[in-house]
Amino acid sequence: MLRGLEIRDMLIIDRLDLEFQPGLNVLTGETGAGKSILLDSLGFVLGWRGRAELVRAGAEQGEVTAVFQLGEDHPARAVLEEAGLPVSDELILRRINTRDGRKTAWVNDRRASGEVLRALSATLVELHGQQDDRGLLNPRGHRLLLDAYGELEPLVGRTRAAWRARSEAQKVLDAAALRMEALKSEEDYLRHAVAELDALAAQAGEEAALDTRRRLMQASEKIGADIRRAYDALGAEGAEGRTSDAIRWLEDAEGSAEGILDTPLESLSRALSELADAQAGIEHAIDALAFNPADLEETEERLFAIRALARKHSVMPDDLGPFADDLRGKLAALDGGAADLAGLKAALEQARKSYEDAAAKLSAARAKASKSLDKSMAGELAPLKMERAIFATEITPAEPGPEGTDMVAFTVATNPGAPSGPLNKIASGGELSRFLLALKVCLTRNNNGLSMIFDEIDRGVGGATADAVGRRLAALAEGAQVLVVTHSPQVAALAQHHWRVEKQTLKGATTSKVVPLDAAARADEIARMLSGDTVTTEARAAAKALMAG
Repeated sequence: MLRGLEIRDMLIIDRLDLEFQPGLNVLTGETGAGKSILLDSLGFVLGWRGRAELVRAGAEQGEVTAVFQLGEDHPARAVLEEAGLPVSDELILRRINTRDGRKTAWVNDRRASGEVLRALSATLVELHGQQDDRGLLNPRGHRLLLDAYGELEPLVGRTRAAWRARSEAQKVLDAAALRMEALKSEEDYLRHAVAELDALAAQAGEEAALDTRRRLMQASEKIGADIRRAYDALGAEGAEGRTSDAIRWLEDAEGSAEGILDTPLESLSRALSELADAQAGIEHAIDALAFNPADLEETEERLFAIRALARKHSVMPDDLGPFADDLRGKLAALDGGAADLAGLKAALEQARKSYEDAAAKLSAARAKASKSLDKSMAGELAPLKMERAIFATEITPAEPGPEGTDMVAFTVATNPGAPSGPLNKIASGGELSRFLLALKVCLTRNNNGLSMIFDEIDRGVGGATADAVGRRLAALAEGAQVLVVTHSPQVAALAQHHWRVEKQTLKGATTSKVVPLDAAARADEIARMLSGDTVTTEARAAAKALMAG
């Protein structure tokens, strides 16, 4: 329930504090007095998208605060918990709009986004006018309204999920079929290339090893003779023999040298050992460089084959193995493609059947909900003096989609035997107001905790019909909260709480204010609504009669 509304520097309102009550709350006043500004301000603090320029001329910022009382099971509590905001019996929304257009909001003194405000507003307030913007007059929204009335969201959710699964299965099958077509177009190439690659069986690093071996074999003829001469120079006829002779001669002289030959002998011994190592290394080199001319030819043939195949497929020689694996994978996919496609087709068929089952259940639930809605509407129209009118929810087949296979449209016939048609095409202004009031009541019947606001819902009706509208609003307000902006004296007379919106000009500045009315002031205001600017005794008496019921 909306308990209070504080407005500061919004449009022509400089300061306004309102305290609303349960039951039927009515706001009246001359056209242009500022009644719409109250709704604009309330919409602003609730995060609704509306007028861009809201800050009062000369002010740096405008501010609106709304205070709501929440019951124990009010759905706003779940929204607060999900957003990580404080939850209590009192909900305070505050929003500021600066002159440069920046907007900042708080929920229970915690910063909050416009998205959170709008999520809360859906559980707090239901606004309705003759030209309703929530889809009552737009056939595109009728299916959503019927689903909300019938509480069909779980079925809609399952249908939506089944549609997504079906769409995904179709997408996967289409992609697989395209891949198969592409693979079939290159089947000959794949089989020839794989056979060629498998026959060569190039290994990673093989090209570099072959190139090194080839260069060694090519160079062996040039360096072989020098290496062998070096080997001979170090052998028994060369350095090794001469070093051994030197050691033998020194050892013969060592006995008489008093130790002075010890160091040279040790050095020569080490040198002889190093010579042996050098000879072994050179001998190994000689063996390594020894080759059969056929080996060079074979090495060159394989090296050139690897390089040629790499150039042919535009890959590096070391990548021929992975490239062959990739082609083999494509061949495997091609060879197993028929079985894969069959499996994907079976999965699509299963997904299609699941969607059709979910859509059929949803259609049946909609048909049941439509009968209930039509019956409820008939019960609502009778007290509004439209007992001869017929409201019907038409469900026709539609192209399958995420929300099922139904098209929903609300149709009316204002008199028996008259052709039915769209709500906004058949009904006159006064009839439309009553149809929309009845429809709004039916659609929000299960929304506990909503404050319902009707903006001139009684436009175009008068006399007994206006009285019927007022009585339905009063009945709707029993145990709830209804706020009505009205120009109808019959509706205003049934209010439990009455405010008058006035516009005044002081020192060249125009402002709007809202005045709570006691019984006497209410009689004067209703008399004004009956007679115009000049309130007569007769009008005042008529007003009191209306108030007395």
